[in-house]
Amino acid sequence: MRRVALLGATGSIGRQAIEIVEAHPDLVLCAAASGSSPLDGVDAPLKQVGGDLTELLERAEPDVVLNAVVGFAGIHATLWALERGVDLALANKESLVAGGELALAAWANGAGRLLPVDSEHSALFQCLEGRRIEQVDSLVLTGSGGPFRGRSRGELLNVTPEEALAHPTWRMGSKITVDSATLANKGLELIEAHFLFHVPYERIEVVLQPTSVVHSLVRFRDGASLAHLGYPDMRAPISYALTYPERAPTPLAPLDFSSLTLEFRSPDLEPFPMLGLAREAGERGGTYPCAYNAANEVAVAAFLEGRVPFLGIADVIADALERADGSPARDVGELVEADADARALADSRLPVL
Repeated sequence: MRRVALLGATGSIGRQAIEIVEAHPDLVLCAAASGSSPLDGVDAPLKQVGGDLTELLERAEPDVVLNAVVGFAGIHATLWALERGVDLALANKESLVAGGELALAAWANGAGRLLPVDSEHSALFQCLEGRRIEQVDSLVLTGSGGPFRGRSRGELLNVTPEEALAHPTWRMGSKITVDSATLANKGLELIEAHFLFHVPYERIEVVLQPTSVVHSLVRFRDGASLAHLGYPDMRAPISYALTYPERAPTPLAPLDFSSLTLEFRSPDLEPFPMLGLAREAGERGGTYPCAYNAANEVAVAAFLEGRVPFLGIADVIADALERADGSPARDVGELVEADADARALADSRLPVL
């Protein structure tokens, strides 16, 4: 039996993870946590709403931690698992983006397995498995382009939160759905891929694939490319991470190749500057990725509250990056301080209610 601690149990990933665990005879939910939602319908011996996630993990003694917490709040649980060599199924990309070198150091010291749950990074992980990184030419992250794919900047002036939350292919929480609409999610995934696979930013590309069937690709030095295909359903990468290396069966239908038309296009960075800002933050290093993530969390919350326009999200992030210190964090305390400083910078750009 593999004991699974599920953090973020009431979100989209958490609910689907429970379905996977319940269907697999060798998985058992030993602990579940949520930020604020009740866990009355979750069957686990240890349950916690709010509070210190690392204390829950200490009591649970899991074999694998599925971190599906939203945002920087997941950083302590990520570092806890990496430092102890406990398998980490990571859906909380923000902790790796913000944690950067601290997370990599913890991973090296703990020597456990870091199994990405994001569909794109799970795809890259599977395409790269058993291959030396020096064989790789480049990584290609795919994205649907969100609900506003193909629109000009002028056509985005009066976008409402309701429109931004209408994703064409995925059903996700509000924060990640807005991130998909701005392409900030691709920016976060770009930084995450850099840290996960130790590939420099100039060798990581982002392309739009509107049907979300191609989850990502790897180009190799001999001119060949490998792609991971599947219908857009998060149960596949969740199951893969929780049962690795077994690749357990799921209820998902196999692809019908006779009905597929695969289209790729480059993202337009003029109406969607968040991708370029993420690449800039990643290349600058230090705590600039942390500042990017923190400012984005503040700006997205403000957009959903009607305090800033859709295009104003990128303005808030650009300003925070311009004013952030960006010095590397020597420990988690300094990382938390950098996160708080960036949030304050972002908040200072918002209109006063």
